Amino acid sequence: MILNSILHPALASDWLGIGFGIAVIIMLIIDLGVFNKNPHQVSNKEAIIWSFVWIAVALLFSWFVYHYMGRDAFSDYLSAYLIEKALSMDNLFVFILIFSFFAVPAQYHHKVLFYGIVGAIATRAIFIFSGVWLIELSYLPPFELFGTEVRINALLTVFGVFLIIAGIKSLKGGEGSDKDLSKNFIVRLFKKFIPVTDTYHGGKFLHREKNGKLFATPLLLVVAVIEGTDVLFAVDSIPAIFAITKDPFILYTSNIFAILGLRALYFVLANFIPMFRFLKIGLGFILAFIGVKMLLADFFHVPSPVSLSIVASILLLSVLASLVIKPKEVEKK
Repeated sequence: MILNSILHPALASDWLGIGFGIAVIIMLIIDLGVFNKNPHQVSNKEAIIWSFVWIAVALLFSWFVYHYMGRDAFSDYLSAYLIEKALSMDNLFVFILIFSFFAVPAQYHHKVLFYGIVGAIATRAIFIFSGVWLIELSYLPPFELFGTEVRINALLTVFGVFLIIAGIKSLKGGEGSDKDLSKNFIVRLFKKFIPVTDTYHGGKFLHREKNGKLFATPLLLVVAVIEGTDVLFAVDSIPAIFAITKDPFILYTSNIFAILGLRALYFVLANFIPMFRFLKIGLGFILAFIGVKMLLADFFHVPSPVSLSIVASILLLSVLASLVIKPKEVEKK
């Protein structure tokens, strides 16, 4: 390949980063500017096609990672992608709740999720790159243990404990969601500073009343709530992927490809999520595994292909169990 002759290994991530940025921008323009230029209710067929497209793009990019950065980087990328994709499933439950509570017209769901995820692209960059920087600063002085020099990272240790606790909570079923979103902190803060109209005005985010005063519409409020909940979910998912690798390029690209496909996945699974009742248990095991891996990282290294296999196996088993074991059988146990 011509690219092989001009691409020095040290510059691989730079060139891949440029390709990543171009691919994301083109895909977003095509998604919103071409296929969703006019607001409409997304059909199952359209959602399935876009789900496959985003997964295909993510996997195609993983081939470039493998080809130019090696097998370990490839395994790290897929592991981080799978973890973020799996943990993002919880977001879908919240999206359903938010759209239902605010009675968002179905034809505007895609627009809200689009802008919500565009915002997530920026916030995830802040979380990941600042996280890598903080991790580098939080190593404790090295000490000797059983004849081996050990250097513990204080921040990763805290993350590990946090993820184990989060995993246990997920296994127990977690806490129920508060359905009265009018009491949500983001909603109250938004309305405190920005006046909101009582009704929707088409797909507009802003509306000027007859007296000339500019108001936000409920659609903009919903985008703010979606953004806020994504930040809260990032508190779980970002520490989790730090257990896979400290390479910000791998972390960011895998994370963004995972959440970019979340919109299409929402429309595919919105009516089928209750079927995957064992998925939350699977996510609990994944969080606990990652937390343990993070705590043991300075003492025992789990190879990237092994981590990928474990995460993929847990996900597959939880989905298969949900499909095979009928609800009546679960109730009898």
